[in-house]
Amino acid sequence: MFTPKTVEIYRTGVTDEVLAEKCISLLSSHFPDAIIDFDLEDTDNILRMESVVPINTGRIVELLDTIEVPCELYRDR
Repeated sequence: MFTPKTVEIYRTGVTDEVLAEKCISLLSSHFPDAIIDFDLEDTDNILRMESVVPINTGRIVELLDTIEVPCELYRDR
């Protein structure tokens, strides 16, 4: 049976692997079923989250703000 997935893409202020791992750890503790990764080679330092349950975008931004990481939902231009 096919389970639809939600994928959300964010621009972030994460610029190195250490901070990326810290963010992944934080987000994983709140979204344990999500697949979370960063593309730090992208100019927008992309955070990608994939889940079978809806992703609360506001909560992602709030959580990263607690560790002073700027984050916004990516809007295709």
